[in-house]
Amino acid sequence: MTGIQFVTDEKGRRTAVLIDLRKHRAIWEDFWDGLVSESRRKQKGIPYEEYRAKREAQWLAWLNARSK
Repeated sequence: MTGIQFVTDEKGRRTAVLIDLRKHRAIWEDFWDGLVSESRRKQKGIPYEEYRAKREAQWLAWLNARSK
C-alpha cells in the first residue's frame, strides 16, 4: 500500500508506522477515534442535563467576560 512505511528495530520487527495523511486521512481518523473511544471506556458518564447546565454556565461566563 503506497503512503505507508513501517519503522523496524534492529531485528526487523515493526515498531512504528508512518502514514501519509494526504492519502490516508480517513483511515487515520477512524483509527484515532477508536483509540480515543477505548481510552474513555471506563470513564464515568454524567447526565446530559448536568453537562448542559455546566456548558451553559461556561458560555454565560464567557459572554460576560467578553462584554467588559
